[in-house]
Amino acid sequence: MSAPEERTLAEEEEAMDAVGSDEDGGEDMEEEGEAQRKVYVPGMEPLQPGEELEMDRSAYRMYHECQTGECPEAGDTKTQNNHRKTQHDDKNLIFLPDLQVTRLGERSLAAVWSEKGQVEIFDLRPQLEAVHSSAAMAAFVSEQKEASPLFSFSGHMAEGFAIDWSPKVPGRLVSGDCKKNIHVWEPREGGTSWQIDQRPFSSHSQSVEDLQWSPTEATVFASCSVDRSIRIWDIRAPPNSMLSADEAHSSDINVISWNRTEPFLLSGGDDGILKVWDLRQFKSGRPVANFKQHSAPITSVEWNPVDSSVFAASGADDVVSQWDLSVESCDAGARVEGVKDLPPQLLFLHQGQSEIKEVHWHPQIPGVLVSTALSGFNVFRTISV
Repeated sequence: MSAPEERTLAEEEEAMDAVGSDEDGGEDMEEEGEAQRKVYVPGMEPLQPGEELEMDRSAYRMYHECQTGECPEAGDTKTQNNHRKTQHDDKNLIFLPDLQVTRLGERSLAAVWSEKGQVEIFDLRPQLEAVHSSAAMAAFVSEQKEASPLFSFSGHMAEGFAIDWSPKVPGRLVSGDCKKNIHVWEPREGGTSWQIDQRPFSSHSQSVEDLQWSPTEATVFASCSVDRSIRIWDIRAPPNSMLSADEAHSSDINVISWNRTEPFLLSGGDDGILKVWDLRQFKSGRPVANFKQHSAPITSVEWNPVDSSVFAASGADDVVSQWDLSVESCDAGARVEGVKDLPPQLLFLHQGQSEIKEVHWHPQIPGVLVSTALSGFNVFRTISV
């Protein structure tokens, strides 16, 4: 049996250097692997032929995909008593185009723009009662009665898109048409008819695209238009607007949303840009935030009702985005390719629908979004909000 081979000190040091080089190489390979991680960002790089996106369900706390049997191009959310222990089939939930819902006394009312150029108001009590009772549903289906409007207004000169119920005065409504005219509705005693001022608010020069009542001032509302302006109105001083940002976007402004607790107005246009306006500085005509993430016109925007810094938007690029203005830039994720080039305020991008028309936060379940599209509607909550 031979004795072990002895190595000199120089040979030992050389061996140690070799081991160190192997370890360093391992670290380099690990860093290289991390550097090669990549996040797919819609609009930044198209999918290659044969590539498909797969949903990462770990990014969602809740996700439901639903169909109504009709095209749910627009909709509004309806609150209900969540403490009642009942079971019912949600397949009876129907979304109507250009619709807004409010509560007036014991009635749940829906205001709808019709293709006839009229604004019609419907009492939803029979439909809602049918959803919550199997007997009522059976009677409702057997009758197959066509719903008749509780009230209708044909004073607009053309059809339109813009309509909004006041959150401060029950039954007060504002509607705007494609001929630039805006009418304010005041409910009469009894809640079955409305007094409508025949002299319209008329400072816009083109179609009125969206309307939003102030959440804090009962007589104030905002509007946006194809004429690229955003205007603030007071119904006590018709027919002209009080304030305006005349070139708020470079093209048509499609949608606006008024923050419930902060003096901020959110807008989205055909230019695919989202802008945040501080109403205390509105006369300057300069937004306090500007985001260009969507690659097609913005179709819907809405502030989170319980977190004043968070909002959601949808676009004709078939993407729903979530944002948080309170987030500041940091180095987290900088080594992941693509993420470092995104705005730090961008929280989440949701896909999977085609021709998304509207997105709304659920008024009773924090963080839950409902998005309506030609392909159906999604109800989901992400890990980001």
